[in-house]
Amino acid sequence: MTSDEVSRRARSIRPFMVMDVVARAKGLEASGRDIVHLEIGDPDFPTPRVVTEAAERAMEAGDTGYTESLGLPTLRDAVAAHHQATYGVSLDPADIVVTQGTSPAMLLLFGTLLDPGDEVIMPDPCYPAYPNYVSFLGGVPVPVTVRASDSFRYRPEDVRAAITPRTKAIMVNSPSNPTGTVFDEATLRALARIADDTGVYIASDEIYHGLSFGGERDYSVREFTDRAFVLNGFSKVYAMTGWRLGYLIAPRAFVRPAEEIQQNFFLCANHFVQVAGTVALTQAGPDVARMREVYDERRRYLVPALRDLGLKVEHEPLGAFYVFADARSWASESLPLTSRLLEEAGVAVAPGVDFGPGGEGYLRFSYATSMERLEEGITRLRDWSRHV
Repeated sequence: MTSDEVSRRARSIRPFMVMDVVARAKGLEASGRDIVHLEIGDPDFPTPRVVTEAAERAMEAGDTGYTESLGLPTLRDAVAAHHQATYGVSLDPADIVVTQGTSPAMLLLFGTLLDPGDEVIMPDPCYPAYPNYVSFLGGVPVPVTVRASDSFRYRPEDVRAAITPRTKAIMVNSPSNPTGTVFDEATLRALARIADDTGVYIASDEIYHGLSFGGERDYSVREFTDRAFVLNGFSKVYAMTGWRLGYLIAPRAFVRPAEEIQQNFFLCANHFVQVAGTVALTQAGPDVARMREVYDERRRYLVPALRDLGLKVEHEPLGAFYVFADARSWASESLPLTSRLLEEAGVAVAPGVDFGPGGEGYLRFSYATSMERLEEGITRLRDWSRHV
């Protein structure tokens, strides 16, 4: 057997480089090395106790079988109520599909929206899964450069210029991975106007909502247009990455097709996890507030610390838990630099090129780890940089 026998579809998928960094870091730890993990967005907080207790009760009550493929009505009602309370947006629970994380939700979104050759506009740099999902389903990712000088926000005129007769959607991610950018109201209104004028949709990944700092407010795209899909979930803000629970909000015409894909590919999200998710939405607000305060403290430490190392952080991140730093004072290519930092300094970070050509020369630092480990990582990087 040879690699040529593997499908072209599978061979076309780029690796998620940061996961390769994680694997190598784990290997070094298995050999006895101490590694500071600044590479991945996996919160170091335990899931709020109110959530784990709800899951325990649900399992004890026998909530371990299948649910409706669209998800528990109680959870869909809670999602709708959350959007009403948070954004003033009235949602029909019938437009919500519960999924096993936002990654399956992305498959449902693009699986219902795209035919071969259809285009999706997305920022460069961006989360690597976006172009991979689109390409895997036969679509065409259309990168639009976003710049540190613009706080890594789209220029609406650039987006409008990128639209063709094959454009189906504009991808939005705010707060953003990898840049920590929070889109302001004016930018989202301008993008919504483009969608309404041209008949395309906005696909808004809102998984980091609830993790904005400095007085910034999270705006949902549904505040500005109904021509929108929303991806969201529980992994980041509720420290529930391993629970695998998310949801898709879709225009009504796409809900039944999404449900049919879900029925065939995933059946449904885990019953007891959906019960726990309902409790997270309705009862874990104080836990989220405490975690956000700690993240903000780490952010306010890490940004100046990286600048003191000689890295350029032109755009101060105001959301998520990432700093996207220009590391070209150390090296022009981010992947070899990432390998050196891991092997020589014992610090794992994400290479900027993983997020697209516009990220080359950058490194993404995650502060989803303790202040003690952040300080240790900076100490190691400072010692390493003296020999660059």
